[in-house]
Amino acid sequence: MIGALLQALRPKQWTKNVLVFAGVIFSQHLTDGPLLWRAVLGFVAFSLLSGSVYLLNDLQDVEADRQHPKKRLRPIASGRLPAVAAWTALPVVVLAAGAIAWSLGPSFCTVLGVYLVSNMLYSTWLKHQVILDVFLIANGFVLRAVAGVELLKPVAPETQLSPWLLVCTFFGALFLGVSKRRREMANAGSHATEQRAVLQRYTPELLETMLMVAAACTLMSYALYTIWPATVAKFGTEALLLTVPFVAYGVFRYLFLVRVSETSEDPSHVLLSDRPIQATVLLFLAVATWVLYRSR
Repeated sequence: MIGALLQALRPKQWTKNVLVFAGVIFSQHLTDGPLLWRAVLGFVAFSLLSGSVYLLNDLQDVEADRQHPKKRLRPIASGRLPAVAAWTALPVVVLAAGAIAWSLGPSFCTVLGVYLVSNMLYSTWLKHQVILDVFLIANGFVLRAVAGVELLKPVAPETQLSPWLLVCTFFGALFLGVSKRRREMANAGSHATEQRAVLQRYTPELLETMLMVAAACTLMSYALYTIWPATVAKFGTEALLLTVPFVAYGVFRYLFLVRVSETSEDPSHVLLSDRPIQATVLLFLAVATWVLYRSR
């Protein structure tokens, strides 16, 4: 049963929480051991809390998941993890995440609390509201980015939250959220509304339009960030522009997968399985790190 519980927490989805490290990387504190350790603790706290959210979602969606060709194999939907055990474990996981969060400061703890409340609203109501459902998904990524900055402030008060971090994160996450809905609709076909009720409010044309707008905004916002005067002044170089091609390729590769591969229904699975995406992420991180830290 413990193995089933761990699977229900979806550790593969924890790749999303790597965004917590954005604060320590772009504030140029990656080589500062204590600050890096705080980011690691923040990653663990967010992973536990997001795992509890997945557990709650599976408890809420158990009947719909049993209609899905892949989700029916999840621990709760398949019966390997009894609902009673899942409900019992849920507060324990939340409290563990809360304890770590409190050790990182009240601001970080507040962000985690907002994340939990917004996801509870999503699980119980907003996931059925057209457009707002993908906005809530994007909001979760924005909160991760904000948390990555807030956990640094108690020991590095000079750390500032860049508005560009929020803009780029929001549109990037919105792009992933809309592409997920587009792939869900394509994969499910005539059974789409049985597997996710909100899909009856969408049309392929609407999702395609939203997808293109989100992709364009993602690329444009990141490109503008790299050459913005405040960015150039902060890092002392315009070389961050060198990372734009990697972001562009990543977006286009994902658009390609949305149309030709069923795997893109799950962004975390794409990150863990698609070699070109993996190579792009690694190259982006390598070039960005070189640009940010070469003069330090």
